[in-house]
Amino acid sequence: MDFKIVVIGTSLGGFNALQVILSALPKNLPVAVAIAQHRHRSSNGELVNYLQETSVLPVREAEDKQPIIPGIVFLAPADYHLLIEPGYFALSKDAPVTYARPSIDVLFESAADAYEEQVIGIILTGANNDGAKGLAKIQAYGGTAIVQKPDTAECPVMPEAAIKAVKKPQILPLAEIVPFLNSQIKFQVLI
Repeated sequence: MDFKIVVIGTSLGGFNALQVILSALPKNLPVAVAIAQHRHRSSNGELVNYLQETSVLPVREAEDKQPIIPGIVFLAPADYHLLIEPGYFALSKDAPVTYARPSIDVLFESAADAYEEQVIGIILTGANNDGAKGLAKIQAYGGTAIVQKPDTAECPVMPEAAIKAVKKPQILPLAEIVPFLNSQIKFQVLI
């Protein structure tokens, strides 16, 4: 499958989980990664700097109408929903969804609408059910659903909600998510 984007959702405990994921992603990743991490609305750009320290891929806050570029990690800005349109990102100040802005459901559902079966959705540690509905939509559109194994999550509530909402997702310990991801994505063979 030629995937177009990997979307990741996380909340409580997400900083540590994202460090594990981003530190393992290869520098030749042929898809973009978009992350919705619940954080305070006045959060500054420090999260990007912290995540960049562990990632060989560039980490950026997404901007409105910014092209989706493979090999870059895009983070939803604080207090904005991040949406996927075919080929670019959109930002929204619409009302919070599941008490969150950025909302994981908004990111995941828009990714499913834009790229259908070419989306991989990943739910990591978190303290509410945001993302469960969006991950179910990714799967319903033919995409791949991955959930962090709850007993490896700092807070298992979000992974447990996703497991209940999705039919037979890939449930993996945190350390096994990127190896599985790499096995699903077509990498360019350089000769």
